[in-house]
Amino acid sequence: MSTQVQSAVLQVLEDRHSVKQYQAGHKMPQADLEQLLTSTSQAPSSWNLQHWKLVVIDDQAQKEKLLPIAYGQKQIAESSVVIAVLGDLEANKNAELVFGPAVEAGHMPKEVKDSLVAQIENVYQYPQVARDEAIRNASLAAMQLMIAAKAMGYDTCPMGGYDAAKFVEAFNVPARYLPVMLITVGLAATPARAAGRLSLDQITVSNTF
Repeated sequence: MSTQVQSAVLQVLEDRHSVKQYQAGHKMPQADLEQLLTSTSQAPSSWNLQHWKLVVIDDQAQKEKLLPIAYGQKQIAESSVVIAVLGDLEANKNAELVFGPAVEAGHMPKEVKDSLVAQIENVYQYPQVARDEAIRNASLAAMQLMIAAKAMGYDTCPMGGYDAAKFVEAFNVPARYLPVMLITVGLAATPARAAGRLSLDQITVSNTF
């Protein structure tokens, strides 16, 4: 990685802050939205099962429907798009979609694929494992989305303050998917304020407690 690229990436990470006031009425170009979603889809995941489903809410009427579910937080209505990040409780069903093409292309022996599928099916017998993996991996995608958005000139705000049960009902979410968070995306109306951060010695432990 060149020094220039490294500096740009680190600057994006430093500049990303949550924004709650957006330029209302701004519509994100379709090409930007597709780039944002494509970059999000490249997030890492356990077994590469890609344990996420993204509900893209850019229709104003749908954002208004979401507004009371998110307790009236105005960034829902004012942002360009709200992306609901859902975790896949049945991501094991993606195994064939993920590994099948790799076997067909000669990148993975069928025996390796069969071993991986057996391993996955074994752990997915346990609902808590499925839930943990859904939340963990969908959260990786959520963070990637916010970093990509900032690199593209947009701002974001991750939101856990909403009624997940009402969201499921209002947006017809299948039982397979677990709401993890909402992320508003748009152009900031006012610059974000950097929040304080704990020092490294407060958040790290060297080798062992």
